Amino acid sequence: MIRNLTEREISELIQKVFAPSADDRVLTILVDVPNESIPDAPRWKDRRSLASQWKSLLEKVEGDLGLPKINIVYFENTGSNNADLPKKFYEWSGSPQTAHFELLESQGDVKTQQEIFSASDIVLAPTEFSATAPLRILAKRYDFRAATMPGFSRKMIPALSVDYELVHERVMAIKTRLDEALAIEMRFATTETEYHLFVDVRYRTAHASSGLLRERGVAGNLPSGEAFIVPYEGEKSEPSKTEGSLPVQFGEEIVVYEIKDNRAFEVSSKGKKSESERQKLLDEPAYGNIAEIGFGVLQPFGIKPIGELLLDEKLGLHIAFGRSDHFGGAVGPEAFQNPKNVVHIDRIYIPEAQNEVRVEKVVFVYPGNRKELVIRDSEYEIQLEKQQTQNIIS
Repeated sequence: MIRNLTEREISELIQKVFAPSADDRVLTILVDVPNESIPDAPRWKDRRSLASQWKSLLEKVEGDLGLPKINIVYFENTGSNNADLPKKFYEWSGSPQTAHFELLESQGDVKTQQEIFSASDIVLAPTEFSATAPLRILAKRYDFRAATMPGFSRKMIPALSVDYELVHERVMAIKTRLDEALAIEMRFATTETEYHLFVDVRYRTAHASSGLLRERGVAGNLPSGEAFIVPYEGEKSEPSKTEGSLPVQFGEEIVVYEIKDNRAFEVSSKGKKSESERQKLLDEPAYGNIAEIGFGVLQPFGIKPIGELLLDEKLGLHIAFGRSDHFGGAVGPEAFQNPKNVVHIDRIYIPEAQNEVRVEKVVFVYPGNRKELVIRDSEYEIQLEKQQTQNIIS
């Protein structure tokens, strides 16, 4: 089993990521727990143990960090990624291995959402289900900053030790391009077919998730290393121009989504998974919203995929469906017919995740119809360090 962070490493990580100041007093570790509907699992138990160990390590180095209070708070899992957090939280001194919602209800010290977050300056959220969307909103409301770590496992610990200053530089090289771009042209290929997707990114500002969370009111993933943008979703007086076909490999089956007005409205492929995805679009149309186009940059640091979304999406192109309001988009929980169906889910385009779908080309389209080749055959064509040169094409 991969070791945990050392006292020195966790101290350096907090200093590097958050740069605590004299105004910061409380660091809260936020952990979700199983309930009767969602049973416990070994990795979940181990993540809770990691969180408890981090609390102990941070208490030993709190003098170096200037954070006099290290807190761990539990809450009932939401049952899906990026659903809103519950109103009740629990402080509890029992074993993290046995932490369970019913146990917390009977033995825990109940705290409200406002009590927890208004008192927190820094939040770490190593959770089973992603809390990124709600924490982005809550961070602005309560003026804290948060590192969200959905699905975190010991395999990701090496990615906490990369040079996040350099990660930031590479992320910004993509963000500045996305800010200027009006559209993104993509071409995917399988062994039999090519697919084209045009993504409308007008009226949008890109986001940098580089692992540096030094300003209040922000929340982002850790490990981190991506620039991303929400496509224009048609909320203004004109429709979105996002349209085309998007292949996504699930196991041995390739599901092809047909997209218009920035929504997947149909599945044109055949198969068991295709039928399942088709039914999802019928039952919950907001599921088909194209919510994010992301570009990960960690691969040059020698980080390898581990089969976990939190890390793997930071290695290359990824495209998300569902909720987008936490990134400044127009689709939030109210757009879903059932609150339990609220989701933001990424599809990752790296060979280890989709070995039968190749990213042949990604081109950014700028004002004046200038075009820059950004990705060819799943590899970046642009320089991600300073002094970048643009690959302008006709």
